[in-house]
Amino acid sequence: MMKVITQREFRNNSAAVMDQVEAGEIFHITRNGVEIAELRPIPRRRHLSTEELIARRRHLPEVDYAEMRQEADEFFGNEDRVDDDPWDRRRG
Repeated sequence: MMKVITQREFRNNSAAVMDQVEAGEIFHITRNGVEIAELRPIPRRRHLSTEELIARRRHLPEVDYAEMRQEADEFFGNEDRVDDDPWDRRRG
């Protein structure tokens, strides 16, 4: 459900309006009788459980590093590529 309020009503009652928005209400705000803004709650992202994350991971395709490197070299070229892995912890 949507409510229409004036800019002045919003200014004077902003805390109460924000409480209603947090509860799911949508407001159209008018200035001089013309609707100029819509105030609505931001959709909340649901946190996934460990089991849900694992189930999603199972559906991801396998990545073949050698094939990915070959495709990248074909696309970008390999003349300027540095083969050193900056994340390799075995390096001194």
